[in-house]
Amino acid sequence: MKREDPFIDEATIRVVSGRGGDGCVSFRREKYVPRGGPDGGDGGRGGDVVLRADRNLATLIDQRLRRDNSAEAGEAGGGANRTGRSGETLSIALPVGTIVYDADAPSSEPLADLTEHGQQFVVARGGRGGRGNASFTTATRQTPDFAGKGQPGESRRLRLSLKLLADVGLVGFPNSGKSTLLRRISAARPRVAEYPFTTLFPHLGVAEARGRRFVVADIPGLIEGASEGAGLGDRFLRHIERTRVLVHLVDVGTALLEQRDPLAAYEAIRRELGAYAASLLERVEIVALSKIDLLADREVLRPVEAALRARAHSVHRISGATGEGIPELLADVARCLEATEAAA
Repeated sequence: MKREDPFIDEATIRVVSGRGGDGCVSFRREKYVPRGGPDGGDGGRGGDVVLRADRNLATLIDQRLRRDNSAEAGEAGGGANRTGRSGETLSIALPVGTIVYDADAPSSEPLADLTEHGQQFVVARGGRGGRGNASFTTATRQTPDFAGKGQPGESRRLRLSLKLLADVGLVGFPNSGKSTLLRRISAARPRVAEYPFTTLFPHLGVAEARGRRFVVADIPGLIEGASEGAGLGDRFLRHIERTRVLVHLVDVGTALLEQRDPLAAYEAIRRELGAYAASLLERVEIVALSKIDLLADREVLRPVEAALRARAHSVHRISGATGEGIPELLADVARCLEATEAAA
């Protein structure tokens, strides 16, 4: 069986900026030039450590594998007033949506939130280079025989937390059809199987409707008690915090065939969302009644639809297997995104 690539959304790393180069002690010595005087140059500045958002990255696996990151030190100054070369800046690429915290600080306030491609944040500045003895010359001190030492770089431990940047979040119980829907509407290829927890980490896909494209995230692991650690726990709930529209999939096909109440499943997921963050209950929510291809009699859906229309923005009947109702669902999602943009 082909294994899915690991999805890493948490990492702790150590960064150290470069030490500044030492200043030089040197005296000019040339033929026919007596008392040439001091000519020691300054040391070069140490390299900075810069965090850079890169939309081509999807996980923090590189940071999990490489925990220590050091920028280059500056070179020492030289004679003839030569300044040492500055150290190279160390640029660390992170996925868009990464939040950076000081791992050793008691405050939970982030140092940076990298939400745009190419956004940069200098997390550790290189040490200043030491001054050469030529810099210490004064009217009363003609031949200083000392120079400054380069300053050490900054050392920090950083906690990195990735929150996916998606316009739309797919939520629902395991096996409710989220992965099948994502495969149908985008080029994403999450695993699909007839057992719970097939999807073990979020997947992103790009869908299109009404002339616009939007990013859809399939959020796994939601069951009753997820906010308290049941199932996959609340580990992935943070990935829907940035979404503007939630599509809540309710498996009516299997539930009604097995004489289970699909409304109970809907309410259970809503409770978990609210327990994690009350603000999630205020998002625009579209309910998709999934797996309707399993039902011979569609009339049994009417009571369920009537109850959900009083709660959600809209209700759609869909089948990920046949594609039924999906164009209408996507068009509704696109209209909701347009409305949220206009209201912002």
